[in-house]
Amino acid sequence: MTVTDRLRLRGTQSLHEGWSSLKSTTFDFQRRDGRWQTLKRDVFDCGHGATVLLYDLERRTVVLVRQFRYAAFDAGHDDLIIETPAGLLDDVAPEERVRVETEQETGFRVSVVTKVFEAFMSPGAVNQKVFCYVAPYTPANRVSDGGGLIDEGEDIEVLELDFDEAYAMIGDGRIQDGKAIMLLQYAALNLFADKV
Repeated sequence: MTVTDRLRLRGTQSLHEGWSSLKSTTFDFQRRDGRWQTLKRDVFDCGHGATVLLYDLERRTVVLVRQFRYAAFDAGHDDLIIETPAGLLDDVAPEERVRVETEQETGFRVSVVTKVFEAFMSPGAVNQKVFCYVAPYTPANRVSDGGGLIDEGEDIEVLELDFDEAYAMIGDGRIQDGKAIMLLQYAALNLFADKV
């Protein structure tokens, strides 16, 4: 039995349409014991995204970005957010999106990107799936200063960090972005495993 077999939609109401959307849906869901329960859930939709961790094994460095995120500020985080370069797909393949976002945000042009996993970051209320990649880079890949696009409100600082320092930033709370944490954990287990 699939989830589709256990779900009966009753109705969906649009609460907001703009850069993102917010919808409220009422449905019946069949519980494990066979009983049906009526539930109501709000779903935030901002589109699927893609992100990448740039790494240099020889120099043991990674590239992250730091920028203002209003939602984090609204939740009480009075600092800029350190994260991996990322962007919404906007009907572009995830591999292409990470290449474009990497160059816009960091100034590094990469050609080889490797998908390592997909993740729903907050599946209880957000339907966004993030496609997560890693990509090798060297200083020779730098083609600009990066910094993002002003017309999109981006003011991005590029951080090239020693991997061990970046990894330690998870434990001390300087990195609180989920996608950066997961990709740094992946790098610790799969890329820099012999030296962590």
